[in-house]
Amino acid sequence: MNTHTKAYTAALSYTFIIGFALFFVKIALTVGSPLDTLAHRFTVAIIVASVPIWLGKVRIHMKWKDILSIFPLALLYPTLFFMLQAFGLVTTSSSEAGIITATTPIMTMLLASLFLKERTSHLQKFFMFLSVTGVIYIFVMKGFNLNNSSLQGTFLVFLSTLSTACYSVLARKLVQRIPLYSLVYVMTIFGFIIFNGVSITQHIVNHSLSDFITPLYNIKFIGAILYLGILSSLVTSFCSAYALSKISASKMSVFSNLTTFITVLAGVIFLNESLQLYHLIGGIIILTGVIGVLTQREKHRIIPMRSAMKKQV
Repeated sequence: MNTHTKAYTAALSYTFIIGFALFFVKIALTVGSPLDTLAHRFTVAIIVASVPIWLGKVRIHMKWKDILSIFPLALLYPTLFFMLQAFGLVTTSSSEAGIITATTPIMTMLLASLFLKERTSHLQKFFMFLSVTGVIYIFVMKGFNLNNSSLQGTFLVFLSTLSTACYSVLARKLVQRIPLYSLVYVMTIFGFIIFNGVSITQHIVNHSLSDFITPLYNIKFIGAILYLGILSSLVTSFCSAYALSKISASKMSVFSNLTTFITVLAGVIFLNESLQLYHLIGGIIILTGVIGVLTQREKHRIIPMRSAMKKQV
């Protein structure tokens, strides 16, 4: 398996995990609040990420300047992305949020061109916009009602999308010099501290600290948190960081549009939801756009990951 095949496999793994994550989020939110769910999922993530370190399989040696350089990345993702998305969805319809999120590849392409000097061909731009069109088509056909949204919520979802695009660009640079495990581990620690800190503080203020622990007695919540913490938080961070070390940020970002189609398929398979003609049409448009972007050659050489990406001992 060559380098690009591994990178695309990692990107696809990331996409499938995120595509199924929505169902586990829904399960978790029937028991706990959004902040509690985020806090517990990152608690699981940091415990699992620490196991190889406790067993002596991985050693992390980082200078303070490296930790400080990771700080903006961790601030963008997971902190800002999840918090802005959660609060934005409170007053914004899921359809509008989905359409706004679909513009992530376009934002990433513009930022990557500006800061990473990545160049995309006219065909790549065409296929990228085509994939975005497929996502928008599905949400519009599903039902798009502006009356269910607010300007504030729309703006917050837009900022969450922008944070994802900025993360892709910044991560693309950092993975060239910081070991993969160290990068993901510091990001996970950051999410653990922020979300637990905010959630616990809120419960203390509201005199409801027991509510922070109560969801952990629910077996469905535990199952959802294990998926969200291990796969949707930790594994996807490794997958996205690895993929970004091998392929351009623009190519990586176009995979995000596949998430919508995968979520639809997951609903059909596991929730017995109906598969409409517009789902198939939108899915074909998305797949055509993604394949079109991936099969186009880069207009510049992708810098290979440095030896820092090698196994740490």
